[in-house]
Amino acid sequence: MTNIWFDVAEVSVGQHWYWQVGGYSVHGQVLITSWIVLAVIAVIGLLGAPKPQPVSGGSSTPEGLQNITEYVTEFIRDLAKTQIGEEEYLKWVPFLGTIFLFIFVSNWSGALLPWRILELPNGELAAPTNDINTTVALALLTSIAYFYAGISKKGFGYFKRYISPAAFLLPINILEDFTKPLSLSFRLFGNILADELVVGVLITLVPLVIPIPIMLLGLFTSAIQALVFATLAGAYIGESVEDHH
Repeated sequence: MTNIWFDVAEVSVGQHWYWQVGGYSVHGQVLITSWIVLAVIAVIGLLGAPKPQPVSGGSSTPEGLQNITEYVTEFIRDLAKTQIGEEEYLKWVPFLGTIFLFIFVSNWSGALLPWRILELPNGELAAPTNDINTTVALALLTSIAYFYAGISKKGFGYFKRYISPAAFLLPINILEDFTKPLSLSFRLFGNILADELVVGVLITLVPLVIPIPIMLLGLFTSAIQALVFATLAGAYIGESVEDHH
């Protein structure tokens, strides 16, 4: 019976290179590209970290990669403050920053790196966000985060929001919490998959020069999708910690 439920729950689009881990089948190519994305983020973070200065040396001016990392950090702090509020935002900066950077680097890796050149026993490499299981996992993490934020601040009084402003809105408010992760995951997955498919078809049918404007547009939309996901995640967390009078 349990195996039947796992079969029903599995979501697959296209062919995949399956790995057997502890009796479960996982998408190997998604794990490979996800590890590469995480490694890129870690390397950039380490290289862009402020260098320790001697006590008598004073503060140094950021240069090169450090400028970029500080700009991204400030950008995410401002986003969190805008969406969550000044009192609660600081503790959620790491979460929103991780979500934003993972999606941003994943999307750009799909737009810039020729993953399909690398051959696999089955399936093909692509951006991690090109797999719906990745986007669903990110959306579920966001749902867990805003439930945790609300309950940790208000206790079980958080669930009063389901009957606010009137009790007959209970089914609608519950349905809203189910649709949030669905909309987050399918919006991101659909946009990234469509972009990669369009570019792939154009490269196959026409010379390389023609798809370049589409690829540049893809870079822009990929960045926008990361921003939209992080903004909505922050908005949901802000909504859950908001005081309703």
